[in-house]
Amino acid sequence: MEFAATPARSTLRAKMSATTPPAISTPKGDHIRRVAIVFSGGPAPAANAVISAAATSFMEDGREVVGFFHGYSNLQDYHPVTHRLLPDEHYRIFVERDVNGLRNSRGIVIGTARTNPGKGIDRPEHLTDPERTARLRNVYNALVDLDIHALISIGGDDTLKTANFLYEYQSRLPPEARRVQVVHLPKTIDNDYRGIDFTFGFFTAVDVMAKELQNLRADAIATSSYFVVETMGRKAGWLSYGVAIAGEANLVLAVEDVTGPLVVTEDGESRLSLEALVERIVDLIIARERRGKHYGTIVLAEGLAEMLPASQTRELPRDEHGHLSLGRIDLGKLVAGRVTRRYEQKTGRKKKATGLQLGYESRCAPPHAFDVMLGSADRGEPRRPHGQHRGSARPALRAVQGAGQPADPQDRGPLHPARRRLPPPRPVPRDPHRQDRRVEPRPPLRALTGGEAQWTETPPVILSGGARVSS
Repeated sequence: MEFAATPARSTLRAKMSATTPPAISTPKGDHIRRVAIVFSGGPAPAANAVISAAATSFMEDGREVVGFFHGYSNLQDYHPVTHRLLPDEHYRIFVERDVNGLRNSRGIVIGTARTNPGKGIDRPEHLTDPERTARLRNVYNALVDLDIHALISIGGDDTLKTANFLYEYQSRLPPEARRVQVVHLPKTIDNDYRGIDFTFGFFTAVDVMAKELQNLRADAIATSSYFVVETMGRKAGWLSYGVAIAGEANLVLAVEDVTGPLVVTEDGESRLSLEALVERIVDLIIARERRGKHYGTIVLAEGLAEMLPASQTRELPRDEHGHLSLGRIDLGKLVAGRVTRRYEQKTGRKKKATGLQLGYESRCAPPHAFDVMLGSADRGEPRRPHGQHRGSARPALRAVQGAGQPADPQDRGPLHPARRRLPPPRPVPRDPHRQDRRVEPRPPLRALTGGEAQWTETPPVILSGGARVSS
């Protein structure tokens, strides 16, 4: 029996290519040649590190990067005839010299604004209302006319909402209409973003305000007075607690602490009782005086003002996004004035309490190395384990470039404490020739009086409804 000879591989390859066209693999995201960056909302330290990392990532990949000035303020007013957007006046086309040496600088290289193109859109059906979506349509038209293929949105909750509106608006356009891909990168010094470990700028802001608080503490000691300090932190107490702990405050209260006696009910909703808050602070002052402490600093998160009864906030001004203008309420001064009066009523003595706000001075402070690294992570620098820190620019950019889907927010990486698995400690063999030396621990030094050390083992005092963080 004779068998036909097996054809050579080259012959088989030639026959297959003659009948089957070769598969052409086009990497996802290659159609994106021009990317825009918009920064919106309040400033944050290391903002330029994030912008630099985002711009450099695309520029090194041969793509053009445009930075729009002052958030959405020019985009929402765009008109192809009456309000054209011009280079170097309304936006910048980044080149290498623009981003070199940028990441440690103060401020925001492209500026920011609180403009809200989605104002008036409250329900899904509003996205098909030409009147309500007029400004959103202007943003879309500007991006298309400038040949923008993808938009990187950097900002907080409201900027995220605008980015989502832009995506949803495009999903309702005809199938043949151009689409601009949108990615949002979280920005807030409040560190209240779910799904990431830290937001860039948080630690810098804490450090700047904590140093200010330490100065105020020294002033309070020298003058036997109190400072009631309001810090930023609308929805969570990360920032206020960080400032209070690092700045050695005597009491800190955030929105999470409004429980028990601090709560008053109005129209079925739990609100903050301003009278109970003042009473808590006055009780602390009196308790500290019994211990010979006639000074102190108290930290309040600005979000407490939003929890006041509606009858006290109904006439107060609001911003473009409908939020109370917390800076105008001046919670620190409001509480300090009432504390002074209530203390005199209870004791018959006078006590100076000064209220002030901290926050604005930290937003454009020189960023810490940690915040710079967080904002620049995975952009050609020494690589970190994937998922170790959420909040860097590169993971979000991959979604724009099409290299993969955004990571699952619950996937916190192998080094996150929730997933870390450490091996059991190995037993250390005892050296029979070594003599054990036992040193008795000494209690902490609390005060020096009369040249002799006074030692105490008194446990720290914990006040319910607020953390006691220092004596």
